Amino acid sequence: MTSDAVVSAQFREALAGAYLHACEVELRALKPGNVGIGAPGHAMCAEDFMTSAAVSVSALVAPDLGLGERIYRAVAATREKVACNTNLGIVLLCAPLLHALLIPLSERDLRARLRCVLRSGAGVEDTQWLYHAIRLAAPGGLGRSCTHDVKDTPHVAVVTAMQAAAHRDRIALQYVTAYADVFDYAVPLLWQYRGRWNSDTWAAAAVFLSLLRRFPDSHIARKYGVARARDVSRIAAVLEAELSQASQPEEITQRLKEVDVEFKSAGINPGTTADLTVASLLVYYLERLLSTDGKDLPLSMLQGDRCPDRKGAQALGSNAYAAQASTGPYRVSTKTLGVSKNGSYR
Repeated sequence: MTSDAVVSAQFREALAGAYLHACEVELRALKPGNVGIGAPGHAMCAEDFMTSAAVSVSALVAPDLGLGERIYRAVAATREKVACNTNLGIVLLCAPLLHALLIPLSERDLRARLRCVLRSGAGVEDTQWLYHAIRLAAPGGLGRSCTHDVKDTPHVAVVTAMQAAAHRDRIALQYVTAYADVFDYAVPLLWQYRGRWNSDTWAAAAVFLSLLRRFPDSHIARKYGVARARDVSRIAAVLEAELSQASQPEEITQRLKEVDVEFKSAGINPGTTADLTVASLLVYYLERLLSTDGKDLPLSMLQGDRCPDRKGAQALGSNAYAAQASTGPYRVSTKTLGVSKNGSYR
């Protein structure tokens, strides 16, 4: 791969498929307190998240966009179709990962490319777009900050702005640490559980519980306080232990559903943990995609039961960037989520 290579339309479609599939699998996983398929809550349902994924994907894989504008356009497309904040955290986490594979860089490793994007490819203008996106999404419990508040005009690069929030927001912390929670902790667990159960859905559920146990959810902390978030983490630890000890993960389905009802009745929504789960799934699918060396890009590669060895998953295929980008309007099939091309749910 050369530094002036252009991303092909085929590769952009594969990236879009990875994002859509990550969103779908996270919705299918049983995650106490979070919205999922058959598990509405917090005045939201799975259809809201399906639509959000379908309408945000075009901006996330569009050519010739800066990181900040990519985030803003994905959030704006969502707000046009969905009347609540469903995916700001998902977009904030997934956009840099996809952007890292859409721009010309000499680095071949996904995380190395991500570091380049975060450290030198996201300047003041990107922060301005980012702040616009956050204000548009209007997440709950945002509050005010004495440093780099999103209601003010930013004059710093993205990572500097995120550093100011990293102590209270786990998503901001990922920007500062090059996604340490995802790459160093969650993705290895995802591979482990995927190999054990041969199920992306149950692996996602296990990773969600493990993240929630290890890192008190910052969305809960902002809304109810750190002590409440730690209480939820202790419950997650019990559930994680039960799941890891079960001979078949389905054995604790009823237990997960009971806690889900309890959390939602109390207004508990581990939203940051769910966002991190989506990002971890996306990294998992991107690494599988990149390990093919550009020979097998269709979406079908993400939907099978095969779990390839992780060896070589960091290698970026040179053929993936070889073709010229399409000059026509970009369209991606959303059949993975059961959503039509205009964003409506079937």
